[in-house]
Amino acid sequence: MKKLVFFTLFLISLGLFAQNKTDLQGAYLLEKEGVKKLWLFVDGYSSLTEYTESEYIQSKGGPFIITGNSLTITLEFNDKNPETVGDYISYPIQWHENYFMDELGNKWIKQTPISQELDGAWKITARKQNGEMHEIHQTGERKTIKLLVDGYFQWFAIDPSQKSFSGTGGGLYFFKKDVYTEKIHFFSRDNARVGTSLEFEGEIQNGKWHHSGLSSKGELIYEIWTKIN
Repeated sequence: MKKLVFFTLFLISLGLFAQNKTDLQGAYLLEKEGVKKLWLFVDGYSSLTEYTESEYIQSKGGPFIITGNSLTITLEFNDKNPETVGDYISYPIQWHENYFMDELGNKWIKQTPISQELDGAWKITARKQNGEMHEIHQTGERKTIKLLVDGYFQWFAIDPSQKSFSGTGGGLYFFKKDVYTEKIHFFSRDNARVGTSLEFEGEIQNGKWHHSGLSSKGELIYEIWTKIN
């Protein structure tokens, strides 16, 4: 009987997760005293970043689940407090149609949904070097992930096993007619990049995202990204 009760509760929790995960998917923004806090949720992965109009502050994130009115994140990166990587952080949340309230009474506004073909959580899996394509990040926990949802993007290079963080950048993105454009709102490695736009060629081939053009350093790149879920 106890096993049946436990299994029933487990199924209910899965139902709550599936329902709220869909509702939560998107970009949420909180602005307070000149600081912007951008919280992205897509394909079961999240990132929370703080920045101003001209300066990057901090970022953290990882996989998330929803159970009732509780949001739980398994931290895979936290550049200001790397010792917390691997910890679970739970946030009491009050859900509403176009926003949610946290335990401090802050109102996180859902940004206007802009659905695009590239929306999702992606991991870089191959890169062209010396004219040849090479697979990367196939073993271990080192990885570069890019979240794309509702017109916002963020990439971050991390290694949860080492609790290391190599950098992040994000802002707005647009994808139309195989042209992928980023407008940078924050960049941990160089605040001077804020406000600039980068344009690339982009194409989905067999479920993988082929991404090519010039990097922020002006270097020619060709990358292949694969969805993490």
